[in-house]
Amino acid sequence: MASHGDRSEDAVVSQPQDRPISTIVIIIAMQTEALPLVNKLQLTEDLEPVFPKGVPWVRYHGAYKDLNINLIWPGKDLALGVDSIGTVSASLVTYASIEALKPDLIINAGTAGGFKAKGAAVGDVFVASDCAFHDRRIPIPVFDMYGVGLRQAYSTPNLVKELNLKVGKLSTGDSLDMSSQDEASIVANDATIKDMEGAAVAYVADLLKVPTIFVKAVTDIVDGEKPTADEFLQNLAAVTAALDQAVTQVIDFINGKCLSEL
Repeated sequence: MASHGDRSEDAVVSQPQDRPISTIVIIIAMQTEALPLVNKLQLTEDLEPVFPKGVPWVRYHGAYKDLNINLIWPGKDLALGVDSIGTVSASLVTYASIEALKPDLIINAGTAGGFKAKGAAVGDVFVASDCAFHDRRIPIPVFDMYGVGLRQAYSTPNLVKELNLKVGKLSTGDSLDMSSQDEASIVANDATIKDMEGAAVAYVADLLKVPTIFVKAVTDIVDGEKPTADEFLQNLAAVTAALDQAVTQVIDFINGKCLSEL
């Protein structure tokens, strides 16, 4: 993970790249997205949470092959009982997970909207090449770049080639729909996929120098004919299965490898 324009390898990754990856944190925003992977990897809910008392965040953990897997779900909003989606929860759980678990690698997995104009289709799985925000508009010199917050994901050319995954730019905002202003920013970001967490995870991971990759499965076509919310709900179960399969393949590929081999 590196800030845009950062050419220093030392700044990209603080952990040694020549030892096998051991501890992985997977951050997933929705319970529907998380539970199939929890079951597939045979993870167990942590009954003695590593997080502060009172927060709804949930950690599932276990050994999978040679890896120590920690899947973090932000849990249900304490007042309304819905998934704690969005950039605020994503930032908090990413920071807390890094501090508590000291991962070698973070995987932010989840569903996303896709743009047919950029070649996305429902069910496609993408690895994000970089992440940026589309709803932090600050029309003041330099602050405008801060608002966009462009950050590169950790480069995984071997993984992408081996698993035949698509690669695209990810744009993040806190709304499911897309206003005309958001659309202009998404176009400026040259994004293929759109989510509500990725760039926030990228920001925290970059601050703390933890390599991070983003695996996103397309539930809806943002520039299509169907209303986003309807198409998202219609396709969520099937696309979550595709996400589950892709993340498992990613983990299988990572097992036994060093960061430099990804």
